[in-house]
Amino acid sequence: MTASMEEGRRAEGVRALSPAVEAFLEYRRMVRGASRHTVDAYAGDLEQFVAHLAALGIRDWKDVQPAHVRSYLAEMVRRGLKGRSVARRLSALRSFFRHLVRAGQLAENPARVVVSPKLDKRVPSFYFQEEMKALLDSIRGDDWQSLRDRALLEFLYATGVRVSECVALDIADVDLEEGFALVMGKGGKERYVLFGEAAARAIHRYLAKRRELGWEDAALFVNRFGRRLTDRSVRRILAARIQSVPGLAHLSPHGIRHSFATHLLDGGADLRVVQDLLGHASISSTQFYTHTSRERLVRVYERSHPRA
Repeated sequence: MTASMEEGRRAEGVRALSPAVEAFLEYRRMVRGASRHTVDAYAGDLEQFVAHLAALGIRDWKDVQPAHVRSYLAEMVRRGLKGRSVARRLSALRSFFRHLVRAGQLAENPARVVVSPKLDKRVPSFYFQEEMKALLDSIRGDDWQSLRDRALLEFLYATGVRVSECVALDIADVDLEEGFALVMGKGGKERYVLFGEAAARAIHRYLAKRRELGWEDAALFVNRFGRRLTDRSVRRILAARIQSVPGLAHLSPHGIRHSFATHLLDGGADLRVVQDLLGHASISSTQFYTHTSRERLVRVYERSHPRA
């Protein structure tokens, strides 16, 4: 078979397999309320799998066997992907095939019997309480940008919300007097989060400056044009603020969420309460942070004890 014929066969296979993928992505987006980031991740993983199947000459999802799933994952390992990334791709395939089974397009899920790679438990990055305080206290000034950045980071740390939940908030969703906000979590699930006086004061000062500038946008956190911040903007703001504090390691907005959960557990908060505040559907997701708390104890012990 010539190279052009081989390329044509692959292209034909991709065309035959892709409609089911598009329907699945639309289902995740419209029915399950998946975020754009989640849908994009599914799309990338499934696109690679479709290309792998097309190279094998497969044009119908009914012809996919567990061996094809294993060969795809093995190819990912050969490309240098770590166990966690391979496991994520397997999870995406299981979800996709489960959707086809429920839709009556397949009799069984060929990815269900494929064993996921073992994963090392990874302690998430977080700041100690004194590091978090140093970051927040470094943001001074009465200009609108300093006031916004202080309010933004105080709110993220006080509530533990995801950055996507934070940027989606409107002013009307936040009650500064009572200290709570109504956020829209994963899958369109609403929950209340709490915040204390420090965050309330920071948000109040920021909103007062906004009113002076005449910005009328409904969004709680806005950019210099008075429009809603994006996830990427929050990451840039946090990175810039971290760079201004000597000795602070880089931390993502999700790392502030990790810090929030870790500090609550260190302070004696009940695991179920932390689960509700984080918006976790399963307690197992929240239990992950108990590893963080233990890791913190080890780090404090090694740093503080003279015989450690």
